[in-house]
Amino acid sequence: MSGQVSYADVAVGAELPPASYHFTRLSLVKYCGASGDFNPIHWNERFAKAVGLPDLIAHGMFTMAQAGRYVTDWAGPGAVVVEFGVRFSAPVVVPDDDRGATISVTGKVGEKLEGNLVALALTARSGEGKVLTRARAVVRLP
Repeated sequence: MSGQVSYADVAVGAELPPASYHFTRLSLVKYCGASGDFNPIHWNERFAKAVGLPDLIAHGMFTMAQAGRYVTDWAGPGAVVVEFGVRFSAPVVVPDDDRGATISVTGKVGEKLEGNLVALALTARSGEGKVLTRARAVVRLP
């Protein structure tokens, strides 16, 4: 999906190509180290289940980062993300199997603003459920 998108070529209502991001429990452990967030719901299955979760869950910020990656991959190297926000609506459950979990992200151009800015509406799902809502990015395109 990466390339260089120009402001002139973007149309309001245009759908961005979908992308999927796959991760496993090893990805969660690596993110624990990178972020410093060692909450046991992200690495200790027994603890996660004891507090009522179905299994280990991905960090919310790790999930959000996948949506951010989607935006930067779409926009390309000359673009700048000037605003990015989401609401977390459901956890991403990461089972202990060979499949792990996948987040699927889609987007749509919501509006074109002055200064080569484009507002994107994003959707992120894991399985059938939305894991991010009100996901919005504003990108300055070349």
